[in-house]
Amino acid sequence: MRILIVEDEEYLAEALTQILKKQNYSVDAVHDGVTGLDYAQSGIYDLLLLDIMMPGLDGIGLLRTLRQQGVATPAIFLTAKGDTSDMVAGLDYGADDYIAKPFSTEELLARIRAALRRKGEVVPEDGLRFGDIELNTANLRLSCQGKEMKLNLKENELLELLIMRKQGVTSKEQIIEKLWGFDSEVEYNNVEVYISFLRKKLTFLGSSVRITTIRGVGYVLEVTS
Repeated sequence: MRILIVEDEEYLAEALTQILKKQNYSVDAVHDGVTGLDYAQSGIYDLLLLDIMMPGLDGIGLLRTLRQQGVATPAIFLTAKGDTSDMVAGLDYGADDYIAKPFSTEELLARIRAALRRKGEVVPEDGLRFGDIELNTANLRLSCQGKEMKLNLKENELLELLIMRKQGVTSKEQIIEKLWGFDSEVEYNNVEVYISFLRKKLTFLGSSVRITTIRGVGYVLEVTS
């Protein structure tokens, strides 16, 4: 899952980035509302963490614009302000939650999981399952019928994306945007390499799950008989 942090205190943005990456989230961080709006409009993010108090375009203005444009990405406000009017305004403009600074790592992660659940995502606390495989995104392990092997981070993110798509076709463009970011210069052959890695690992585990290529469209997970 990919999270966008919009926070003008760069040290805090970096700390949040490291916390979330340790939980195997993909993270982008920007430090002003205008850039944050540009990133959020891409539609590749599963969650937004927005500071309320920012110069120029603040978090409330950013979210108001997104909601007016029909962007429904879950959003959590980060605020140091005690004025409940700002928090109420944020919720009125479509925020899913707010968390007051300072906050604990455990509280932040719990609120993120709750916001994703409200969106309808399967939040993988104890593993994602598809066919005869189980993917534990916390420790990057793929298991099948008692056999288990370690994935690297990009393999984990790619398989998670394919599982979350629920047998929908996922294009190479969507994979690049979700795994590397919408402004990435990563080429299609990078996707093909990681698809190949995953196919070999599924075969090694003896899984009935296959990654099928839909020519000219993308990839889909299927269970073979």
